[in-house]
Amino acid sequence: NNESCAYLKAYGKKKNMNIILSNESELPIYRQIFDQIQEQILSGAIPEGEVLPSIRKLAKELGISVITTTRAYNELESEGYIVSRQGKGSIVLGKNNSVVREQYQKRMEEAFEVMKVNAKYLEMPDEEIIRYVEEHL
Repeated sequence: NNESCAYLKAYGKKKNMNIILSNESELPIYRQIFDQIQEQILSGAIPEGEVLPSIRKLAKELGISVITTTRAYNELESEGYIVSRQGKGSIVLGKNNSVVREQYQKRMEEAFEVMKVNAKYLEMPDEEIIRYVEEHL
């Protein structure tokens, strides 16, 4: 089997973090970890203030090198999703963080683009689009 799956029981008090790795993916392992943790942070599955598993624990659970998990965590920190504190671990930053906020705004822009394409296809006038958005807020 070319996939590893880790349900990290030590993650938080109630939550599990799910990471599935594939050796057949074109993405390097550290990037697979980064992408999955990033998505779980953005979706709210990993909440603000949550302490991620230690780099060593994550490496052990996934059966990979500590160097690989270190790189994933370093990328998450450099992009503003987590902050590492000596003795406290890696903590998920909140939505008020500029990087996380930017990612949410990017998702909104993508959703609006889809809406614009659909509205254009339906030949909806701008007023009707605006009314539709206001009704669904």
